[in-house]
Amino acid sequence: MELIDWLAEPFTLGFQQRALIGGMIAAVMSSVVGVWLVLRGMSFFGDAFVHGVIPGIAAAVLFDFSPYLGAAVAAVAMVGGIELIHRSTTLKEDTSIGLLFVGMMALGVVMISRSDSYTGSLTSILFGDALGVSWEDIRVQSIMAVAVIVLAVLLYRPMMALSFAPPKARSLGMRPQLTHMLLLVLIATSVIGSFQAVGTLLVFGLLVGPPATAALISRTVPAMFAWSVLIALFSVWCGLVLSYRIGTAGSATMALVPIVLFFLVLAVRETLRSARSSRGRRRESALEVGADVR
Repeated sequence: MELIDWLAEPFTLGFQQRALIGGMIAAVMSSVVGVWLVLRGMSFFGDAFVHGVIPGIAAAVLFDFSPYLGAAVAAVAMVGGIELIHRSTTLKEDTSIGLLFVGMMALGVVMISRSDSYTGSLTSILFGDALGVSWEDIRVQSIMAVAVIVLAVLLYRPMMALSFAPPKARSLGMRPQLTHMLLLVLIATSVIGSFQAVGTLLVFGLLVGPPATAALISRTVPAMFAWSVLIALFSVWCGLVLSYRIGTAGSATMALVPIVLFFLVLAVRETLRSARSSRGRRRESALEVGADVR
């Protein structure tokens, strides 16, 4: 009973419960989209995209309009900038991503530095305010989460083809370019819907950490989705409990948990693999000795 009380106490107050709900909605969105980021090797793009929405949110803070609208406009500008550089120059796509990665983040910080509450606003944008999530935020998040899940289900087959056999996707008439653009919409929606709970910088931990960990223990893509969502939900719950108990920032702790889990799972997997390899070598040696004796 004491253990249950110890685990439940961090969620006794209303704002703590809203933090849990908002974090879990963000976890579902991010972990579902993150599976495709990991499978397609687009983690760097995802990181850049997370930074790319900062100017839009900064503008919303300065001019007092919806941060969701600001983030959406910045996301469109980010994608447009990457496509423009990629199509207009001989530079590779990672160069254009790197340029806009730094540029958009710097622009956002420059813009927010003109605010009277510079430090507080910047901290809230970059690192989130998990305990400040409102019911209105949760309603908006819920709508975005439903849109992400529905679109992810509809795109399952095209995304599978695009991730593992792009030429085949084209030959089957699946329109890979459209599928790629819709994936960008999924990324943007999950980032925009998550920044209030975990911040623009830390949302990347939920985008990549759970699916990367799931990839270590999954044999199929559906299993990877299931594990990714479960790991993300656990990370939010565990992060908030740890934050309450040891006095750390809630958003950062939530984002850190899946990264720690990744390295723990990796260490266990490698230890088991090494043990199996050692047993195999011992059996082979025993067989060789037996053959020599005969």
